[in-house]
Amino acid sequence: MSQDGTDLIEIGHVLGVHGVHGLVKVFSNTSPRENIVKYSPWLIEQDGVTRSVDVSGHAQGKNVIARIEGVTEREQAADIIGAKIMIRRNQLPDLQEGDYYWSQLEGLRVTSTSGIELGYIDHMLETGANDVMVVQGDRERLIPYVMDEVVININLETQQLIVDWDADF
Repeated sequence: MSQDGTDLIEIGHVLGVHGVHGLVKVFSNTSPRENIVKYSPWLIEQDGVTRSVDVSGHAQGKNVIARIEGVTEREQAADIIGAKIMIRRNQLPDLQEGDYYWSQLEGLRVTSTSGIELGYIDHMLETGANDVMVVQGDRERLIPYVMDEVVININLETQQLIVDWDADF
């Protein structure tokens, strides 16, 4: 998610400690989840302070385990539990035409093909079958992100997404 109009994107957060040598368990918003460690350096944000750190790591079972520069003891790792993990937008690889990062979609105004304003994309969910847009407006709507069937047009310049969706759903 882009932070306050800057070029920073939140890609995860520190979940907990792993072992006694300062390793941390990480929740990853990347796909696949272990890609989070490929975006070194990270910007770790905690208590309003952001610092840049080099990282390495790997997937282990359902978790991602990371070694963060300067964190060598369990107590240091415990101190950063809950810290946001961010990167600069320019660290992301370029996408093919018609593909979008969730961070590009979040915040877009959502309008139905009949011209009804449904709200804006608050966040996205991964469900397995297809991604889902959580749209906040007069009420919360869960709209499947299915290109050409539900999502008809995305215009990043005008910050608008057109959907073939009944406002009563």
